[in-house]
Order: sequence, then C-alpha cells, then structure tokens
Amino acid sequence: MNSQETINILNGLKLKGMSDAFASIVAMPTQERPGIEMGAAKMAEAEQMYRVYKRTAMFIKTSKLRYNACLEDIECSVDRNFTKEQLLEIADCSFITRAENLLLTGLTGKTGKSFLACAIGRQACHLGYRTEYLKFIERIALAKLDGTFLKLVSHLEKNHLIILDDFGLQPLDVNSRLALLQILEERYERKSIIVVSQLPIDKWYDYIAEPTLADAIMDRLVNNAHHIELKGYGNNLIM
Repeated sequence: MNSQETINILNGLKLKGMSDAFASIVAMPTQERPGIEMGAAKMAEAEQMYRVYKRTAMFIKTSKLRYNACLEDIECSVDRNFTKEQLLEIADCSFITRAENLLLTGLTGKTGKSFLACAIGRQACHLGYRTEYLKFIERIALAKLDGTFLKLVSHLEKNHLIILDDFGLQPLDVNSRLALLQILEERYERKSIIVVSQLPIDKWYDYIAEPTLADAIMDRLVNNAHHIELKGYGNNLIM
C-alpha cells in the first residue's frame, strides 16, 4: 500500500487530522522522519486537535451569539465596576461546571452587558460547553405561536449554557412566566444560565409581577448566581 492509498483510507475513516499529519510526515526527507512511536503519537495528537477544532467551530456556529466577542476584547476598569480579577474568575467557565448562573446588569445601551455575555459564551464554546444565545421573550412567543415550545425546552436542555438577553425589556405574560419557570426548573443545579438585563435585580420581582411565580423564578435564578453590575461605558456602545 502506497502513501496515497493510506491517506485515502484515513480520509474515508474521517480521520482528517491524522491524514494531514501522515501526509506531512511522508513529505519529509526520509532521514528526518520520526520513528514509528513518535509518528503515531504525532498523528494521534493531530487528530485530537482537529476534532477539538471542529467541535469548537460547530459550537460557535450553533450558539448564535449576537456579537463576535472575545474575552481579550473586554475592558476592565474601576469606571466599569468590573475588574481583571472578576474577569479571571469567570474566564475558566468553572461556574458552568458547578451549574451556577451569571447575572449581568447595567444601564441599557452603555455598559457592554451583551458583549460580555457573548464573550463568555464564545469562551465556553472553546472549552467544550455547548452554548446558545437567545432573546428570551421573542423566542418563547414564537415557540408558543407555532406550537414548538416543548421542542424548544428539550432543545435548550441539551446546552450546558444558555444566554437570556434583554430580560426585562418586554412585559412578561402568563405563558412567558410559566415558560421561564419551566426552563429554570429543568436546569436548576444541573445547567447554567447567563441573564442579561437593564433592570437591577431588586426590580426583577416586580417585573415578573405574579408573586407565587416570582418567588419560584427568583429562587432558581438568584440563589446560586454570581452578579456583575456593569457601569460606565463598555467596548461597544450599542450594548
């Protein structure tokens, strides 16, 4: 079997990383080629890296993040009420491993809440966490309208992290309250949520409005959550 036939077999087995590594090795001068053990190790490592790359690319694509943001783009300053230490605390996404929530609040259009949420979401994708961004009220309303709400809940449950943006921007109706509670109930102490809101947390209870549901929703949102209140001006003034 010649080298090209080996490459064809590896590609046929969908071992693209290994195939590319093998092609690189056989293209080297004979005296510079690694031994069998080293060559096999290089091919296995290349395949692993390729699969991580493909998984990350898929997670980023399906996350539907609103902004192409990275943690390196985030401005930390006293004026923003957001320090480098706070950024480092969430950068490893260990809050997702612990099934904790992250609440990002601040004035609308000025503080960079959505940008930060998307940067964290992208980081989560790179670390192997399936993530999805959505504008909650719009998505729920559409799902209720076309009868796909249960399918939506099942779909969201597959994500390690969901980002609910613009929380508090539109009034909650009965269906939206019940939908929010159902989603939170499914994820409580199992999966994480980032909530982005222009409303201070102490206004959320009144926003939800119905006391019994408000108690249940707030309990599942806040009890295991980290809160960051952004101030000043963020990197992008439209957020």
